[in-house]
Amino acid sequence: MFCFQCEQTAGGKGCTKVGVCGKDASVAQKQDELTCALIELARAADGKSPGPEADKLMMEGLFATVTNVNFDPNRIQELIELVKTEKEKLGGAEDFPQDKLWDDDVNARSLRSTLLFGMRGMAAYAWHAHILGKEDKDIINWFYKGMKAIGEDHSTDEALNLLMEFGNVNLQCMALLDEANTSAFGHPVPTTVPMKVEKGPFIIITGHDLLDLKQLLEQTEGKGINIYTHGEMLPAHGYPELKKYPHLKGNFGTAWQNQQREFDGVPAPILFTTNCLMPPKASYADRVFTTGVVGYPQTQHISEGKNGIKDFSPVINKALELGGYPEDKIFTGINGGTEVMTGFARNAVLGVADKVIEAVKAGDIKHIFLVGGCDGARPGRNYYTEFVKKTPKDSVVLTLACGKYRFNDLDLGKIGGLPRIMDMGQCNDAYSAIVVATELAKAFNCSVNDLPLTLVLSWYEQKAVCILLTLLALNIKNIYLGPTLPAFLSQDVLNVLVEKFNITQISTPDEDLKKILG
Repeated sequence: MFCFQCEQTAGGKGCTKVGVCGKDASVAQKQDELTCALIELARAADGKSPGPEADKLMMEGLFATVTNVNFDPNRIQELIELVKTEKEKLGGAEDFPQDKLWDDDVNARSLRSTLLFGMRGMAAYAWHAHILGKEDKDIINWFYKGMKAIGEDHSTDEALNLLMEFGNVNLQCMALLDEANTSAFGHPVPTTVPMKVEKGPFIIITGHDLLDLKQLLEQTEGKGINIYTHGEMLPAHGYPELKKYPHLKGNFGTAWQNQQREFDGVPAPILFTTNCLMPPKASYADRVFTTGVVGYPQTQHISEGKNGIKDFSPVINKALELGGYPEDKIFTGINGGTEVMTGFARNAVLGVADKVIEAVKAGDIKHIFLVGGCDGARPGRNYYTEFVKKTPKDSVVLTLACGKYRFNDLDLGKIGGLPRIMDMGQCNDAYSAIVVATELAKAFNCSVNDLPLTLVLSWYEQKAVCILLTLLALNIKNIYLGPTLPAFLSQDVLNVLVEKFNITQISTPDEDLKKILG
């Protein structure tokens, strides 16, 4: 096998025997086979959508290859067969050899991989919008254009142009997902979320799929079962149509990489709705349920039923069987806090934009930091905790995605009535941060790069890749990126991006703050 698509890849070069994520060579081979089948489908379709069934498979197939999503080779094989059937309906296409994916000129491989990984990330966003009934034909068509392009040879300039074009399309996709979520569940509002688990039966739900949470809340209503979010599901507490359920009680645990420790011994089932599944330990594997694109061998999978409704009875029955804790139990975040806040999405922040603008003009807010992205297990990620702790008291920290668990339970005080740490949501909600930055730039009649704003990002998997490409397509510069630079970027490609966009690898909080603040 060969895989270097995530930040934790072995030796910073690539996993060749077994994935650090836990996938074995058979799963890696099936994922490559599925990727090649999708390239062939795009070729057979001549780079544009041939119809709804193929479109669904294109999104689902790309999503299934994102890190920590699907570890089940049998389910991946099912997708491969469905994709091949769709390809044959179009008259077939020349096979794309698997070794072509990774064995090529180092720069060509780097550029091809960057586009592929970005498209995998965008497929996750498109899929979430799709299940909420929102689609954009331009976005769908770009999947075919992009996958067809991955199967072709391009000059460096052509490949870089494709990456920038993709970044703009991904912005459309993030806007589409924002519309899907807010039209279905309302605009998030600032909400304090406790980390206490009340006695009695409960279910932990993790991932990003808000529709799954909505259906679970509906099916557990009045049954004496409380629901607790985990990981990237935390921002669900800010949505009016979800927070109205009184049994959506709080948040359990921290970021995804801690789940094997945090889930061990918990008397409750865990429902995984999207990526960030780690191989379950034997001590709690019988309490793990997957749904949607997620898969793991020998765990129970909840499939979609008629009209898109899922039957979560097995999860509910397991919660009743296990019974939960006999007494209330208080948990804490990484820094000892017992509650966190969320819900500062674009509508909430722009609703107080006049206060922010006034505070900046008055000198009360001298700098805004966006410290966000994926969390992970690699040593050195405590950088983000220390960075936030050391930000000046006259600065604001916006955050999103699971990287916030490094510091979101800190109390840094307030400025002008606003908390200094404001959680804008999931990685899916990066669109909110872009809109806020754009609106602030308009208010100050300058470009985003001229704002007193610095992006300090942590990356782990492919959704972070597509967000980064969108930021670059918007010509946003001076981004601080860590904890390591992507292994799939060749030195030549990296040099181009550094020269053009001044991407800087993080060093130490003190050194970086000194450089940022002058």
